[in-house]
Amino acid sequence: MLSLRSIAAAVFFFSKWSGISRVGLVLCALLVAFSAVGSTGLHAQTETTAPKIAAETNATTDRAIQRRIVGIYEELEGLGKISVDVKAGVVTLGGTVTEVALSERAVTLAERVDGVVAVNNEIVEETALSERLGPVYERLHDRTLQAFNYVPLMLVALFVWFVVGLIGVLIAGAQWPWDRVTPNAFVADLLRQLVRIVFIVMGAVLALDVLGATAVIGTLLGAAGIVGLAVGFAVRDTVENYIASIMLSIRQPFSPKDFIKIEGYEGNVIRLTSRATILMEPDGNHIRIPNSIVFKSTIINYTINPQRRFCFNVGVDADSDLANALQVGLDTIRVLPFVLNEPSPDAWIDNLGDSNVVLSFVGWIDQDETDFLRARSESMRLVKQALESSGFSLPEPIYRLRFDSDLPVSAKSEGAGAAEKASSPPPREPKTDEPKDTSVDRDLERRIDEEREATGSEDLLDESAPKEFGSRDRSSS
Repeated sequence: MLSLRSIAAAVFFFSKWSGISRVGLVLCALLVAFSAVGSTGLHAQTETTAPKIAAETNATTDRAIQRRIVGIYEELEGLGKISVDVKAGVVTLGGTVTEVALSERAVTLAERVDGVVAVNNEIVEETALSERLGPVYERLHDRTLQAFNYVPLMLVALFVWFVVGLIGVLIAGAQWPWDRVTPNAFVADLLRQLVRIVFIVMGAVLALDVLGATAVIGTLLGAAGIVGLAVGFAVRDTVENYIASIMLSIRQPFSPKDFIKIEGYEGNVIRLTSRATILMEPDGNHIRIPNSIVFKSTIINYTINPQRRFCFNVGVDADSDLANALQVGLDTIRVLPFVLNEPSPDAWIDNLGDSNVVLSFVGWIDQDETDFLRARSESMRLVKQALESSGFSLPEPIYRLRFDSDLPVSAKSEGAGAAEKASSPPPREPKTDEPKDTSVDRDLERRIDEEREATGSEDLLDESAPKEFGSRDRSSS
């Protein structure tokens, strides 16, 4: 082994000759020295810990080793057919085994016997079908007998599980207190299911404790956690919709048959399920919107307030008396039987167009008695008729066309004036007309009722539950 003095001298001369930093060389030299010391120490330790082979041996020692190994093999299942021969401390194993693992086990046991120098493994794996199936049959027979012995204990464990689960079912089936502590029937059913699951799990834990298999609980919980995590990622949208259904059933932002608008879709509410909200358009089409979208979207409920305002625009000639036109339109709307006096109708100038002035007229109706679209349509028709009867023109877009010809400008102007006079409509006689029926479409209500009856009990909406936007008495509707 190199001494530290020789290493230091070598570092000094090498650094003086090469010009390399002495600090770096010293560190490298120390690293080499420690490596040499470590390897030398390891080698010495290996030499000291390795077992030494005795210089002399005799037949008595070999027979003792053989008897010891054979005695061990006879006490272990599957090793009884192994032959043992010992000469000069070298053990030779022969015979047959049914599994490779038994052969490896026999070699390991032989090496542990004191005085064994080496083990020569000549064991052959048994390939005969009868020999291979024999141990399997014995194991199955033993386990079957053990299972029969466990039958009474298993019956007791099943009885405990059944009793605890039955208690949970009886508690969950009671109407009180779940209907008292929950806002609606859907949440009450959810709590009942949770109580059932808790009692069933408690019964399973007690049954395993009776069987003495409580160690299985940790394994089952770990497996359930992994499976639950995987299933949670797989059905993330379904779980999100289900949670949104719970929140919607508690908040109740709309009632059955309400006319609402969600994400640009308008229709009457048919039902609220645990996955989606079903609407029916005025055209009769069904719209299915996932509850996760409904919960996060802006909801416009047109039915929650029976009074609703309609609005429409009418264009008149730019040279018209606008104040008089507004008054004529307002007087026409005020006398309509379906328009409410409070809030009162109103009108204003909305926009100045290229060739006309746009007037806006609004009025309020009671949606329980009047159909919104019919009322708006009749108001537009009667206001247009009243304006035309009062001499106001509703101009159409005017286009100016230019034709290149030899006619002088004055001739063109005269021709254009004659054409305008020829194309102008004759004066109209004043018309008087009564408003048409604007009552609520009862056929649509009947179709909605039929759809709701066809859905059965799968509806989370409750008309008697408190609403997020308040409630009102709609029994007359």
